Amino acid sequence: MRIILYILTGLLLLVIGFFAWFFIFFLKVPPLEMSEEIDEKERTAQFDQWFEQLQKASRFNGVVAFSKEGAPLLTKGYGYTSHKKDQPLTEYSSLRLASVSKQFTAAGVMLLYEKGRLDYDDPVAQHIVGFPYPQVTIRQLLNQTSGVPDIYMDLAQKNKQDISLLTNEIAVDLLVKENREALFPPNEQFQYSNTNYILLARIIELISGLSFEDYMAKNLFEPLEMENTRVWNLKSKESTFEHKAADFENFQGKTKPIEPTFIDGVAGDGAVFSSARDMLIWDQFWYENDLISAENLKEAFIKPQLNNGKVSNYGFGWMITDYGTWHNGAWLGANTIIIRNTDKKTCLVVLDNSSNIFFDKIVKEILK
Repeated sequence: MRIILYILTGLLLLVIGFFAWFFIFFLKVPPLEMSEEIDEKERTAQFDQWFEQLQKASRFNGVVAFSKEGAPLLTKGYGYTSHKKDQPLTEYSSLRLASVSKQFTAAGVMLLYEKGRLDYDDPVAQHIVGFPYPQVTIRQLLNQTSGVPDIYMDLAQKNKQDISLLTNEIAVDLLVKENREALFPPNEQFQYSNTNYILLARIIELISGLSFEDYMAKNLFEPLEMENTRVWNLKSKESTFEHKAADFENFQGKTKPIEPTFIDGVAGDGAVFSSARDMLIWDQFWYENDLISAENLKEAFIKPQLNNGKVSNYGFGWMITDYGTWHNGAWLGANTIIIRNTDKKTCLVVLDNSSNIFFDKIVKEILK
């Protein structure tokens, strides 16, 4: 009887898996069709209508920001702040940025460089006692070329019984104690790593004497008047904040909440929340600002040369292209992307908080 039950359970999982695969790969988003002959106002209106259509079809729940030469063309919310569907998203709603947060962490490090508190080529071991990779530098963490194994989440799960809430300090202590062999020599290759950016956030805390959350608020968000942007996780003093959007699942209109877990007390690789309006301020920050010199800003967009002479395309929290920069992210219910065309001076931000399986298709349709 038990064997039959196992077989039936397995068949059920196969059927569910097949339909999930079918749903993801064969169901499409409506095409975004625009004539090149229409003017910018009409083009923006069609863009807006397309996102309205996506939201009504349960293909999108989030916010969109689009600007040209610093002027907002579209900043709008489509859908709701939570699974309850009782509060609409607006241009001021703060959504989880997931890994788009990494460029904010990079900016925090750049501010310390600006003030002479660190050098990009400092060994990480100069700032983190006992760090087991003595040749690795801050620059290599920023560029994702450190070779430090990306294991902080695995280590947290392994030691879950001893951790009520994972923090940057605990995560880094676990990494130091683990003392695992490096994946490759520093600057040998590019390998995307969340652990690199947890380490950077911890360095900011150790040098500044502030929590990562307080440091970013005081030194970045408040001076830039990004009123709906902040670091927030389970370590934050407030259980929520004004305009915060929650994460949830949305499958064909049926919703349920997605809650953070004990891992979500860390920041640096994620944990920044921001709004459509604020993300356009953020776009302009990278052209010119009063906090970081023009020469220092350039450091973020230098393609690092690897040991073999080849060049990587990852700067300081940005993927660098021939026409500009971009980054995406996904965590809990968040799917996010920012694309900056620095040749045309345009910026597109799309943030979704509904665990959207159509997100990549939406982005591809836009890029067409």
